[in-house]
Amino acid sequence: MSTAAERAAQLELVARLRSAYPELPDAPPPDLLDSARIKAYLKPVHDVGGEPDAPMKYENKQYEQWEELTYVMCEVLAARGIWLSEERRRIGNVDVGRAEYLGLPYYGRWLLAVARVLVEKHHVSLGELSERMAEVAQRYAGGLAGRAPEAQPKSHGDGADVTRNAHHRHAVGKGDPQVYAGQAGPPRFSVGDPVVVRDLPVIFYTRTPEYVRGAPGRIATVAYESPAAEDETWDRPDARPEWFYVVEFVQSELWDGYTGTDSDTLRTELPERWLAPR
Repeated sequence: MSTAAERAAQLELVARLRSAYPELPDAPPPDLLDSARIKAYLKPVHDVGGEPDAPMKYENKQYEQWEELTYVMCEVLAARGIWLSEERRRIGNVDVGRAEYLGLPYYGRWLLAVARVLVEKHHVSLGELSERMAEVAQRYAGGLAGRAPEAQPKSHGDGADVTRNAHHRHAVGKGDPQVYAGQAGPPRFSVGDPVVVRDLPVIFYTRTPEYVRGAPGRIATVAYESPAAEDETWDRPDARPEWFYVVEFVQSELWDGYTGTDSDTLRTELPERWLAPR
């Protein structure tokens, strides 16, 4: 049981998660929004490359047990045909909102993705999940005290009636993306071709970073055939494979005010739909 003061404190904490545009009210009327702000609101939250930020010190860190177990769960769900890798990325890294994306640990988002896919694909009900979470919280109300967490129940049912996608079957023995080899037709571009990244509208999901959209580059590698992330993330069995390319950009042309040498380059991998000849 919680006190009125504890409930008020939690609501006050949540209320601090507000829009970052102080000049706008919450849920602004259309006449207060311009296209740049709408584009910013719709931007997938995982696409943070190139955004200004404070300097960060990178340190090596050993994975904790819960992080390793979360990774294994996600891989098992993929191997069992519950979701595809891009589907997991979208559910875990995009459909969470910017506050959760920046505020939760990396594998914390993965763990939420596990719960969401199991509920959305009707493997468990949200009521069942909530009751199990309360049960586990009660089981360890006093902390772990040196005990290892133990799943209860350890198994349930044989899984024979679980609805699965087809990808985990037709990719066996071939791998992904090798399973799509020969399905995209001849590549539109060759190594050395000058290209420009198209500035397509982005909504819901993409793996093409904003900082290269509209930028000139050159084909460095004709990589492989696969459905683009925008299609694969929705587990569409009819998604058309297309060629992926490694595109090289000159850093001084990519970043405003770049102070490095003119020979500095950056490479990233893009699907054919995002490229146009230059």
